[in-house]
Amino acid sequence: MEHEVFVPVPVDRLREALADPARVARAVPGLQQDAGAEPVAGRLKVRVGSHSITYRGSVRVLGKDDGSYAVEGDAVETRGTGAVKLALTLRLRDTDGGSGATVIFDGTASADGRVTELPQDAVASAVARLLSRFAENLGAAAEEPEAAQEPEAAPEQEAPQAAPGQEAPEAAPEPGSVFETEVPPPSLSHASENPAEPVEPPAEAAHARRTMIGRSAEEVDHAPPRGRYAPVPAPHTAGADSALRWAAPAAALVLASAIVVGRALRRRR
Repeated sequence: MEHEVFVPVPVDRLREALADPARVARAVPGLQQDAGAEPVAGRLKVRVGSHSITYRGSVRVLGKDDGSYAVEGDAVETRGTGAVKLALTLRLRDTDGGSGATVIFDGTASADGRVTELPQDAVASAVARLLSRFAENLGAAAEEPEAAQEPEAAPEQEAPQAAPGQEAPEAAPEPGSVFETEVPPPSLSHASENPAEPVEPPAEAAHARRTMIGRSAEEVDHAPPRGRYAPVPAPHTAGADSALRWAAPAAALVLASAIVVGRALRRRR
């Protein structure tokens, strides 16, 4: 497999982008990165003709001593058992006097699964389109501006100098910290000038305290509750008291009758 793509970006800028895994990940078209995974790893949907296959895998870009790059990748189908392995060599060549570069892809790829059931021409066209978009996105990532530098501190303003024969103007006082500001004491009309002397509440406060509940705190502590919270008295048993009141005379009458009957029986004998 061989493929060439022209990118209007200098070679040095492309090498900087290839050395950054984050830029390489942004250059892969349609890559959905997995959280916590490698920089160039995730899900990729490949459209081949009227079919689309979703793969999950990773890609690694390694620099070589001769200035080329080794691109290795492997992925598996998310809804199937197919797999793909990629081994490419990426080279950069100056074009247009160094104002542009040509990205050259050369290598092999092996696959099985659903992609083998599709026409070979459609598969080759899909791979060429994927590599072209990768090279274009890599050029766009290489032209991204670098992180903005921190703004320089503003120079300190010098104090105004006085004209000859005049006194120098006083410098404006620096604003103090909030914690250094003095807090004025609270102004209470009934407070005593002597802090050691206890401050008693006015008579109106004591009167209001008694009238709010109707009784003082001491009365509330010792007096039984009233109103809806008063205890319900036990029911009065009038029948039992009246029975006990007539029990003693009845017992005396029975005893006296027994004595009289006993004496009468003795006389008859």
